[in-house]
Amino acid sequence: QVQLVESGGGSVQVGGSLRLSCAASGDTYSRNVMAWFRQAPGKEREGVAAISSSGGKIENVDVVKGRFTISQDNAKNTMYLQMTSLNPEDTAMYYCAAKYGSVSWDQKTYNYWGQGTQVTVSS
Repeated sequence: QVQLVESGGGSVQVGGSLRLSCAASGDTYSRNVMAWFRQAPGKEREGVAAISSSGGKIENVDVVKGRFTISQDNAKNTMYLQMTSLNPEDTAMYYCAAKYGSVSWDQKTYNYWGQGTQVTVSS
């Protein structure tokens, strides 16, 4: 089992920045991929960025647009999402997810999910 705890969400104004963290605990051998997904009110959950333990990454270019950076600290079992130039369209619940496998957007393949951290961007 893997436990994921997100933190770092909050309310910011347009153009602001936030850094989300996802701390993983439990059986580290059950996961080699971690990802950020988000779900805005009334919308389906979508992938933001994902990273493998070896450093391979994918990003949803339509979401990231050069503003978000995913990273990880393997020694701390923590993944990060640095978000800059935030706008109201980024308002959503951001979820951390993990799995063992290949980096992908297929949410069905992610076995472990955190409770989410809310990001609210106001103008």
